[in-house]
Formats: sequence, C-alpha cells, structure tokens
Amino acid sequence: MRFLAYVLASLTIGILIGHFYAPDFGNLYEIMLYLLIFIIGIDLGESFRPDEVRKLGRLAVKLPLGTLLGSLLGGLVASLILGIDLRWGLAVSAGCGWYSLTGPLIAQYSAVYGTLGFLANLTREIFTVLLYPVAIKRIPKELAVSMGGATTMDTTLPIMTKFGGSEVALIAFVHGFILTALVPFVVPFILQL
Repeated sequence: MRFLAYVLASLTIGILIGHFYAPDFGNLYEIMLYLLIFIIGIDLGESFRPDEVRKLGRLAVKLPLGTLLGSLLGGLVASLILGIDLRWGLAVSAGCGWYSLTGPLIAQYSAVYGTLGFLANLTREIFTVLLYPVAIKRIPKELAVSMGGATTMDTTLPIMTKFGGSEVALIAFVHGFILTALVPFVVPFILQL
C-alpha cells in the first residue's frame, strides 16, 4: 500500500509541476526510461536461466495475442454500450496502451476519436501502474501482464519487475515487444475498414 501512495504522490507532483512550472527537460524522460530498462536488463542478466526461456516459449506468443484479442473484445463491448461506430471502438482498443501512437493515428481521421484514443490508452497505462500490484494477489502474475498491453516493454516494466519478479520481467518484455510490433499495423488496418 505504501508503494501505491508513492506512485500516486509522484504522479500528482509531476502533474502539478508540469502544469504550473513547465520546465523544459528536453529528452530527459527518454534518457531516464532507457536507464530504467538498462537496470532491469542487468537484473534479468543476473538471474537469467535457460530453462526460463524454454518455459516462456508458448506463453510468449499466446499472451500478447490474447491481450490483443481481449482489447479488441473490450473495444467491441464499449462500442455497443456507448453507441459509437465499431471502427472507432476497435481502433481505440487496438492501441493496447500505446497512447502516444494511437492518438495521433486515429486523429488523422477524427480529432475527437484521436483524443479518445490518447486518453483511453493513457488511462490503461496509469491503471496498470496502480493496479498490477493488487491484481497479482487474485490472478497469476504472468497473466496480469496483459493489463499493461504494449507498455510492458518499457514504462510499466519496472512495476512488473518489482512486484512480479525477474521471471515476470522477461515475460513482460517479450509481451510488450510483440504488441509494440503489432499495434502500428493493427490500428491503421482497422481505420481503413
């Protein structure tokens, strides 16, 4: 619970500083992200076991595909409930948490749905940071990786490593990598329908 309070406090302080002070950090956030991934890579390297890679085999393919299908199903249900065109609901959900790509891709067709794509996928990332530690108490930590979508390769990887352990870190990285490779093709494909 203490960790959740730290995350919420950090997020709130960051929002307030960004809103009232707006410092120009340039690409500092990118450098920090690479540093986090580097540190996690060192941790993975220290605890690397070849048998883990073999165990990862089928799960590495099934989990991201299941995540994508589950996201699309969620988009279908949301479209029906909200009464919006199925194309928009599927395109937004196909972003799998990658808000910085999904929003601009959809905005080429509709500014409103581009904004929705950005916000929905940003919300997915924030909820992953806040809820992954809680979710793994009820469902297997490997399966809970799905909630992060494409972000499990980068921004939510530190949370999953901290609470799921190094064995989940490898699964999360591969999961995010595969989704990151798929999303740039799936979202435009849906938008063309």
